Amino acid sequence: MTASFKGIEALILENDVLKAVILPDFGGKLASLYDKKADYEWLYQSHLDELKLPHYGASFSDYTPSGFDEMFPGIDKGPHPLNGKIVPDHGEVWAMPWQVIAKGETWITMSVESPVFPYKLEKTVTLLKDGLEFRYKAENTGEAPFSYIWTPHALLNMNEHTKIEVPDDCTEVITVEKGTKHLGEWGTHHPYPVTTSKGTGEQLDLSRMEPIEAETVEKFYFLNRLKQGWCRTVQEDLGRKLVYTFDPEKVPYLGVWKTHGGFQGDYNFALEPCTGIYDDVYVAEKIDKVSKIPPESNHKWVFTMTLDDVEEME
Repeated sequence: MTASFKGIEALILENDVLKAVILPDFGGKLASLYDKKADYEWLYQSHLDELKLPHYGASFSDYTPSGFDEMFPGIDKGPHPLNGKIVPDHGEVWAMPWQVIAKGETWITMSVESPVFPYKLEKTVTLLKDGLEFRYKAENTGEAPFSYIWTPHALLNMNEHTKIEVPDDCTEVITVEKGTKHLGEWGTHHPYPVTTSKGTGEQLDLSRMEPIEAETVEKFYFLNRLKQGWCRTVQEDLGRKLVYTFDPEKVPYLGVWKTHGGFQGDYNFALEPCTGIYDDVYVAEKIDKVSKIPPESNHKWVFTMTLDDVEEME
């Protein structure tokens, strides 16, 4: 179904459990994931009544970050190891219009092609009975290996009842922000989930949220490659959870972004399964923690977001 969302043409996937709003012209963004059972919007929303479409190479922070944007082929602005050309802030594809190739009542296929680098990215979004499946194909159209970082930058709503859950072996993190209040300087290691704040000396549970008045920002990655391909957000006040699943052989890393009022006054967080770390694709290649597509070949991977009730025993 075609509709309008904050002034932009939108495609709707909907059933009795959820309603998903997709904006092909705005980087293929998933703008809304509404949980009908809980009467809850999982994705953080812009305060604006109308969104403006970004231009290629735009700064991500200039466009009231909201919803789920695709990050590819990198996250931080910087040179690509292939040819030294600049990967824009938060990558290219979030700020480019995607072409709708085909669609049905329960699925949409879109694609985008870089004007600078030799790749084409395609995704098919399929409505499941309790969530969404995102099936990706990244094609290297060049004659040399192409390095990339992909992550689903889905900004989620949160409150004091929000809890992050990850596999039990995710026990150590590394901070990738500069001089934050709690985690300190870039590269500092911390135990997870409970650590000691560098700024206050108090015990801090990284799986929980601070109030918006804290005015803090944290970004960290789990140090080791994932052995299990899942993570989830639990809303204890709603008795509902949002579960991400993926193949850890293809998406082997996990990052977490949290802003408690410290970035533009926003109050949101993101669980970010990713194909490389730590945000900069040039650095990721140098430390051999990046995905590479062979020449004239492709990579395929699947990412799902599903909604479910929280079981009492959990």
